[in-house]
Amino acid sequence: MKIVLVGYMGSGKSAVSEKLAKKLNLKALDLDFIIEKNENQSISDLFLNKGELYFRKKEHEFLKKMLSKETNFVLSLGGGTPCYAGNHLFLEQPDVVSIYLKTSIETLTNRLECAKSQRPLLANLDNDELKEFIGKHLFERSYYYNFAKYIISTDAKSVETIVDEIADLLF
Repeated sequence: MKIVLVGYMGSGKSAVSEKLAKKLNLKALDLDFIIEKNENQSISDLFLNKGELYFRKKEHEFLKKMLSKETNFVLSLGGGTPCYAGNHLFLEQPDVVSIYLKTSIETLTNRLECAKSQRPLLANLDNDELKEFIGKHLFERSYYYNFAKYIISTDAKSVETIVDEIADLLF
């Protein structure tokens, strides 16, 4: 089974992916990391040096390539991945179990205000701007996130609780 986690940055995709993969004895993969490794530069540098269009093209290519493999895994996507190049349609494939880690604006703001320096899109935003930025993005992206087969609310839950909820859904 190919388990694909979608959601906004800060929703816990990477942390949940690692623990879920361990629990299910699967490999944990991160699409951004795969792109960085293959392109030999960070996502930030890719945006800076080659532009968002180039990055989105590579993101689409690597997602398609990963989902065409025969192996089973847990894959966490970048927050914008489902929103471009028809990538949301991959979430509906019969051999893909897609899960949207739905997180409130309030929770995302609290999580991301501490990590702004590691997130170039957020680095120069004050806390009010951050909340507005997240709200706008969530509004735009929720259409695509909701193509996922399952939706798990992550607010006020530990990573372990979320992993257990997903495992219960699957088995």
